[in-house]
Amino acid sequence: MRILLIFSIVLTAIQSCQNNSNTTDKMHDQKQHKYTNALIDETSPYLLQHAHNPVNWYPWGDEALDKAKAEDKLILVSVGYSACHWCHVMERESFEDSAVAQIMNDNFICIKVDREERPDIDQIYMNAVQLITKQGGWPLNCFALPDGRPVYGGTYFQKSQWVNVLQSLAKDYSKDKEKFYEYAQNLTEGIKNSDLLPLNNSPAKFSNDTLVEMVGKWKTSFDNKEGGPNRAPKFPIPNNYQFLLRFGVLNKDKEVLRHVKLTLDKMAYGGIYDQIGGGFARYSTDILWKAPHFEKMLYDNAQLMSLYAEAYQYYGDQLHKDIVYQTFDFLQREMTAANGAFYSALDADSEGEEGKFYVWKEEELKSALSETEYNLVKVYYNIGKKALWEHGNNILLREKTDEEVAKKLNLSVDQIQPSIKSINAKLLKVRSNRIRPGLDNKTLTSWNALMISGLVKAAAVFNDKKFLEAALKNAEFIATTQTTKDGRLLHSYKNGSAKLDGFLEDYCFVIEAYTDLYQVTFDKVWLERAKDLLDISIENFYDSERGMFYFTSKNATGLVARKMELNDNVIPASNSSIAKSLNVLGHYFDNKAYLNMAETMLNNIQPHMSDYGSGYSNWGQLYLNKVFPYYEIAIVGQNCIEKAAELNKIYVANKLLIGSKKPSMLPLLENKHVEGDTYIYVCVNKSCQLPVTEVSEAVKQLK
Repeated sequence: MRILLIFSIVLTAIQSCQNNSNTTDKMHDQKQHKYTNALIDETSPYLLQHAHNPVNWYPWGDEALDKAKAEDKLILVSVGYSACHWCHVMERESFEDSAVAQIMNDNFICIKVDREERPDIDQIYMNAVQLITKQGGWPLNCFALPDGRPVYGGTYFQKSQWVNVLQSLAKDYSKDKEKFYEYAQNLTEGIKNSDLLPLNNSPAKFSNDTLVEMVGKWKTSFDNKEGGPNRAPKFPIPNNYQFLLRFGVLNKDKEVLRHVKLTLDKMAYGGIYDQIGGGFARYSTDILWKAPHFEKMLYDNAQLMSLYAEAYQYYGDQLHKDIVYQTFDFLQREMTAANGAFYSALDADSEGEEGKFYVWKEEELKSALSETEYNLVKVYYNIGKKALWEHGNNILLREKTDEEVAKKLNLSVDQIQPSIKSINAKLLKVRSNRIRPGLDNKTLTSWNALMISGLVKAAAVFNDKKFLEAALKNAEFIATTQTTKDGRLLHSYKNGSAKLDGFLEDYCFVIEAYTDLYQVTFDKVWLERAKDLLDISIENFYDSERGMFYFTSKNATGLVARKMELNDNVIPASNSSIAKSLNVLGHYFDNKAYLNMAETMLNNIQPHMSDYGSGYSNWGQLYLNKVFPYYEIAIVGQNCIEKAAELNKIYVANKLLIGSKKPSMLPLLENKHVEGDTYIYVCVNKSCQLPVTEVSEAVKQLK
């Protein structure tokens, strides 16, 4: 994340954003390096990147915390992730410098945290830095008392600034500890209270007018030329556009629907999308979607697969389908393990240079291609023009449709498309010989669950078994490897080892993934597994006083605060996700307690939604389902899967599929089975129209 911070104590103007270490032979590994610290025993690729720093890093745990108390030293909690460019920069400038490391080791207990592995720790210290500086980002460097309560922090520091901060804090702490403790007490109270919403005791009333007002304000920040928001950097926030698509359809808002398509098309054409290899980078540094921050994250591509598949279902644009298939190919090629699990991220850097793996000089293209191929690529990908970036490098990007390029070159589309496909394959092969960006090969349950939902959406829209097979393989991995004997989820997996108790994000996204799987397979086991996880979530994460869910389990220890995740971001808030599942599973199981909990949660959030639509768009999807109730489509009989596949060719923004080949006791299926026939029941709030046997007849009932 590139973020500008202004500190009141130290002047900093900053920007923030793998080497994978093999630890199978640690004795040999340590002999090859001058320094080795306690991170050598970790599995996180990010922590292992720092295992040979001269800084005496510790992982988060009792050893480091007890040492801080015993020696009465401030703690440095330094948080990052393996694909973070500015994390690498600060490591090279400061953490690999033995003189800087000496200051850190003499005066602080230094703890390294992988934010993806420990989002609970990241949340607390990020919240602290945001309260101190009004900004945030990674790398995150937060100083805390020996008991873990934060006192000061920032993000990226240049070396001289970093040394100044270290020396000032060490000196001040030795002189006036009482002042530090007083400030820490106030700051910690602020952290505890910053995201705790009071229970909204007003009657729950949901009106489409609220959403119309929210979107009306949101429209003022639309970039109706380049798509996305009218500012940079631009993040592709999938739940924003999924909400806007559904809102636009249900409200017949043509302006919103144009904006969604414009945004998706511009992203697909931009440098943020890997034109030859597939997959999206994390964000664009400019308003044109041209120059990305080149790291590729699983969570982005999982959600964007789902979004582009849904967009294809509505708009019918081949471009959107191509994006889904090409992104899937990328994920299978570069981010999938043999057991069906998905890795976390690809670094932005290779050979110490951001984007080097992905960009092209004209000479490289000419060398790799025939003259005819180069002449096509030069126009198609805007070489030397809009694609030109830094140091003579080009970021391949598009501006025109295939039809427009064909017309310009006096060719047919049938000539253009196979040629580009062949050229892309040729360039991909050439690129594969370059030094690759680092791969973060840990597996996160929450992000894998997002991937399952993306695959299921693609399977439903395109009726292509390869998506469903990948989804089922991954779901079985989660249901076995990442689930304990008593049904709890674990958060992280690497090298055959699953660890860390699951957070709310793990539960909520797996619940959604299992529910999504049910809707394409009609295998009740997925629905039952989703319900089991929901009940565990309520038992361990729910705050009955406020009617919301904590991010950490009631059994979690060692943290100075227990946080709630309320605002939707690049990844939806865990509270909005689980509220949606309470609503969905409440319908499936006719469970009024679930439905009431979802309603309470939405009612708590409702007063905050209208002024910040982009931060509540996943909540907005739940809101849509309240004001535009689900079409509960029950399909009962031997051909239920085939009928569902046919129905999925039609875009319906508010449908819930339920089906069975046999008689079922599920409330929406009970007493609907007729031996020898397959019937489709279109219902709203359990009130059903006359059953029909043809999908075309059922579609008429949806209008």
